[in-house]
Amino acid sequence: MEEETPRRRRRSSKAHERKRRRAPSESIPSIALELAGSDTLFCLLLSALSKAQDSPNSSCRHLSLIKKCLRKLRQALLRESEAPVSPRSLPVPILSLLPVIVKSKFWDIACLGLEVVGAAALRSLETNEQIALDSDILSCVIWGLRSPCRKLKSAACGAMLDLSSSSVGRERLLECSALETLMDCFLQVPKCSWGSLTLCTGDDGSANRHMIACKEEEFPVILLDAIIILVNSCSNEQLENISLQSSESFSVLLKGLWTDLNSQILVNSVFESNQTGDFYPANSRVNDLAESIFRLSIDGQCANFVPSEDIRKRIFGSDEVSFENFMLNHWERSPRLINKIQRTVDEEDSFWSFLQHLNCKSSLPQFLTSMLQNMVSCPPIASDELDILNFLKQEKDKLAMPITYQQDIRVLKTERHLNREAHFFSDSWGSRSKKPYIFNCDDIAKCEEALEKGYTVAIRGMEFRFKSVAAITKGLASLFGQPSVGANLYLTPPNSQGLARHYDDHCVFVCQLIGTKQWTISPHQGNLLPRLYEPISGTCLSEASNGMDGCMQIMLKEGDILYVPRGFFHEAYTTNGGFSLHLTLAVEVEAPFEWEGFMHVALRCWSWKNLKQVVPEEHPTGSLDFISVKLLHIMIGLLGNSDPTFRKACLVGSISWSSFMSNWLGQSQRTIFSNLIEKINSESKFMEVLMALETAVRGNEDPFRRLRWLQILDQEGGTLKGHDGQIFDFAAEDLVSLCCKDRQKAEAAFMNVKSGFCKEMTLEQGSSSYRLVLEKYKKVRKQYLNGMLSLHCKLK
Repeated sequence: MEEETPRRRRRSSKAHERKRRRAPSESIPSIALELAGSDTLFCLLLSALSKAQDSPNSSCRHLSLIKKCLRKLRQALLRESEAPVSPRSLPVPILSLLPVIVKSKFWDIACLGLEVVGAAALRSLETNEQIALDSDILSCVIWGLRSPCRKLKSAACGAMLDLSSSSVGRERLLECSALETLMDCFLQVPKCSWGSLTLCTGDDGSANRHMIACKEEEFPVILLDAIIILVNSCSNEQLENISLQSSESFSVLLKGLWTDLNSQILVNSVFESNQTGDFYPANSRVNDLAESIFRLSIDGQCANFVPSEDIRKRIFGSDEVSFENFMLNHWERSPRLINKIQRTVDEEDSFWSFLQHLNCKSSLPQFLTSMLQNMVSCPPIASDELDILNFLKQEKDKLAMPITYQQDIRVLKTERHLNREAHFFSDSWGSRSKKPYIFNCDDIAKCEEALEKGYTVAIRGMEFRFKSVAAITKGLASLFGQPSVGANLYLTPPNSQGLARHYDDHCVFVCQLIGTKQWTISPHQGNLLPRLYEPISGTCLSEASNGMDGCMQIMLKEGDILYVPRGFFHEAYTTNGGFSLHLTLAVEVEAPFEWEGFMHVALRCWSWKNLKQVVPEEHPTGSLDFISVKLLHIMIGLLGNSDPTFRKACLVGSISWSSFMSNWLGQSQRTIFSNLIEKINSESKFMEVLMALETAVRGNEDPFRRLRWLQILDQEGGTLKGHDGQIFDFAAEDLVSLCCKDRQKAEAAFMNVKSGFCKEMTLEQGSSSYRLVLEKYKKVRKQYLNGMLSLHCKLK
């Protein structure tokens, strides 16, 4: 890991100039003191401090000597920190005096002592860590921050900022509860001080690199700097340990500041770096502030949760039979129109609430501008990401960016006679094909022009921007036992078609909010459901692209909901009836939550329980039984490639499943599980899986690529004793070699493992581990959802 080096706080040119002009009056006339080394300074300080303590009414001469020694020491430390090679550590005697100096009853001496602490922290990495590991010094620095003296607070905050320039310093400050003390201190700063915080242009001039600055004084800047650095250094556990009151109070303040600064970015009203005037720039930039807001929000309750039972009633109606009929006859099978009259629609309806927040009924096209101006980009999180801080590490620089074309928004229309899409911003987007095209104010304003020309505006990730939409998606995800549900918004002008004919790799519920739209849905080609990011076969694609014969024609009206399963080609267009606004809710079934995923979890559970033999050292990849388990995982994957049931969504994680176990839902899940077990038992062939493994080795492919998520279970203490700790960390060619070495024994072991698994495994035994995987995924998706909602605090 690259070694960190201390950094000095940024100061404005005018502040630096004032310091330079003041230096001559602070110089020490004594030649002996000018030439004093650290040992001499220690002796002089010790003597002066002793006399000052012995005589409560100390003479000005003693106090003056202490100040001169401290200034001399501070200047020497600052010079050393700027030298090419700094001394390795600070002499211990000097360190021992710092707590006494910092807690002096004379505030000007205490301030100088804190400045010495800060200068020493910048001297070298070794000195920084030496001070950070001294509990007495750290407690004195925190004590200074709690002082009623504003100057002493500022000096203490500066010392913390300098200490936080190393990882050890940051970790020690977090251990000593410095973060909450800093937050409380910032909350006590008058709003007129931190309210003057503004932006100045960053080094590269880009929007997400704007630096925070203050036009009035430096204290709010360095205080905010220190807080942002520590918040952005917290682990998941440390974030959870921040008191709820401190976290919520400070988050509200940060969100207000974020809203003000973000508005400045949108209207480009920022200071230039070389602007004249007295202002104090911070080290923190807008994206650092955004990360802090995101982090403080991840474990909060940014979005209300609409219970899955309420979502079921609001989509399918109060009659439970209608939902049962949908699940048994339409879910992942065929489209279904749910008319408004079949649903429970009133002022409590979730979609109605969202429309109220948009306030777009009276002036539909114009609401776009105000909505888009308050949006920031939502960088996508990887489908297999299970650590929110790892996501932040990769994407933190993108958190404060304005919306990005193709990622957050698309403006397009279909030339129907060619079934081809045209993009309104094609020139801008095409010229920046290697870099994302960032929307600015002019682009946002042009969206209304695009609507007038027949283009559809499509906005992705609405659940990350509106709490009312997030509440719907969370409830719908729970209803279908999935980690999350996405939401996109489509605004289409009259006589127009947005997206060309296409199919989705996820099921969608199309919720018609305003206007009407004509939908055309073709029959599903083939019997295999498409998986996420995996295309349908070329034959099915060509058949669907030749026409939409034998298709369903559905006119969707306000309040109606249309269900379209994954894999069904469809297109939609408006007539002369006016603008159409609809919301699509996307139920994406990720690999762990297909029935194939459940069977992989079940096999892992069975192997933990039934295979107890410790693997000898001469067989590093495992015994024949454990090799057989790995082969059976591959076999289940092969069956999933050809059998449609393995690709269906598993509903064992649904909240409704436990209450319906003895009812139709529980019975249907048991039936599916039994059928799949029988399929594995009857169609698992040793030679077939061995040939597939050999083919993967020859093609340099990873046969376990789709199964890496199973390591979640290993991390939860499910690892077998003495072996197989990382089930997939071995070479596939070694597996082939071991199977071919004694093929007859390997085949017998494989058949024995397959038979044992199929006879002994039950649905209930695999359910607890399956839900563990689901909860892991749900936690990270919830953290991301909360974080992004906190950055859209101006939207409801």
